[in-house]
Amino acid sequence: MKTLFQSFKTKILLLSLTFLATVTLFAQEPFVDSVVITKADNNLQWGPCPDFMPAGCGIAVLHGDPAKKNADVFFKVPANTQIPNHKHTSAERMVLVSGELEVTYEGEDSRVLKEGTYAYGPAQKPHSAKCGDSPCVLFIAFEEPIDAFAVEE
Repeated sequence: MKTLFQSFKTKILLLSLTFLATVTLFAQEPFVDSVVITKADNNLQWGPCPDFMPAGCGIAVLHGDPAKKNADVFFKVPANTQIPNHKHTSAERMVLVSGELEVTYEGEDSRVLKEGTYAYGPAQKPHSAKCGDSPCVLFIAFEEPIDAFAVEE
């Protein structure tokens, strides 16, 4: 009888340890504060775009580390600016925050994004754009580290 009782205690102990290990594993994600930022936020730190992008282009990191996966940015260009053909290692999930932006992906018809429009850009797919008569600000969520490479047309 003593062996049966010890076996039962061992099973309970193992189940308890398994439960604690599982809870600990899933609790590894630290709690972080929420983030609310507008395009006009005075705390935004606008940095330069890659050299092949037009003058006046800027990027502000909203969340994450641009050198790591899952970073969010604002991308802005002045009115009437042509964004040259380029591609990214990552797919892009985008929402146009302000302005009007005509986007052309290789092999597809041009599409006009208006404020509030969502767009998805596949990884490695070359694209260009033209900002309309007012400055454009585009929210972009990158899945992979942020990069951009000029593509000859």
